[in-house]
Amino acid sequence: MTQIILTQYSGKIIGPIARLIGYIMNYLYMFLDNVFGIQNIGICIILFTFIIYMLMIPLTYKQQKFSKLSQKMQPEIKEIQKKYQGKKDQASMMKMNEETQAVYEKYGVSPTGSCVQMLIQMPILFAMYRVVYNVPAYVSSVKEVYTPLVDKITNVSGFQDIIEKFVETAKVRPMYGLNFETATSTSNSIIDVLYALPSHGWELLKDSFTGLSDIISSTADQVAHLNNFLGINIANTPFSMVKNGWSEKDFILIIAALAVPLVSYLTQVINIKLMPTSSGAGDNDAMARQMKTMNTMMPLFSLFMCFSVPVGLGLYWIAGSMIRCIQQLIINKRMENLDLDVIIEQNKEKAKKKKEKRGIYQNQIANAAKMNTRNIQEPMSAKEKDAKIQQTAEYAKTAKKGSLLEKANMVKEFNERNNK
Repeated sequence: MTQIILTQYSGKIIGPIARLIGYIMNYLYMFLDNVFGIQNIGICIILFTFIIYMLMIPLTYKQQKFSKLSQKMQPEIKEIQKKYQGKKDQASMMKMNEETQAVYEKYGVSPTGSCVQMLIQMPILFAMYRVVYNVPAYVSSVKEVYTPLVDKITNVSGFQDIIEKFVETAKVRPMYGLNFETATSTSNSIIDVLYALPSHGWELLKDSFTGLSDIISSTADQVAHLNNFLGINIANTPFSMVKNGWSEKDFILIIAALAVPLVSYLTQVINIKLMPTSSGAGDNDAMARQMKTMNTMMPLFSLFMCFSVPVGLGLYWIAGSMIRCIQQLIINKRMENLDLDVIIEQNKEKAKKKKEKRGIYQNQIANAAKMNTRNIQEPMSAKEKDAKIQQTAEYAKTAKKGSLLEKANMVKEFNERNNK
């Protein structure tokens, strides 16, 4: 049973990214249609993937350069770790962090440099999942293909009951159920059902709406150009395709369904093999072990994930891996001619300038603190104190009538009389 999302995803992060992908896919779709007469979402996904990875080339190259520099600086990092091994006091930990940061600055490497690309790719992957799962909700040109048929269906008397029976027969369910409250929600619900139909579902639809056979057939032909890529419906999951193929004894469909996750796995493995590895890290190095585990798990993750997500998302995954393989071959060639010693010298100069700036700034703070600090005067001698009292007494005699000083004198005289 196929489940799809009724409306656009409303998440605050993934939602806007999914809508942006939908706009881009719509423009790609119109470009292919107007220039080449091609109406195919699978090709749009491949073109979109190509554009994304072309835009990420500078970031990929920078990451690879950081990886090379990281290999070169590992001996110095290990020396620092060995130097402070077993020291858990705060002073030692702070000193170790300072020395480690100095090495990073020396080589121009960021500790989080390898995470940036992942932080960009993951939201796009999740947003692409939303788009592929319900293309008509995001790509308006695709929605227009279904609209004429939906208008005809809604004009049929008692269409709500017919649609409800049809989804039971075709075993297609919108994730949030059918919604016939308004004209817009009704139209969206029917489009969602039609988008998720397997090939035999269109024949069942003709049986449900016998008077609409012609427009159902023409819409089914258009949809075949939209959703089918190399004979596979990109809206279906490989798992559901295998089940349908087994029940219908369609072994070609089973092979095609299994090919998607297998190709995704193989392209991921090839991509990892082409990635530069740290030659200086031993088997006991924690980071090396983590990287080895990740390189083993990621292809397996894509293998199992591609079974349960729409084929369109697997197509995005495969296209991305293949493009990365080509990029990596080019970057590896460039890395061979990269003079790391020159880059390290440039980074040392940058680090030196940063230290100088930090030193100037810290001196400015220290000087400002000195200027704003109130000077503490030395205590007065007994002679100076008597002189000050005498001066105050002389000044008190000149107090004006009604002033605070006169009142203070009156209080003083009153106290002196009482003390006698």
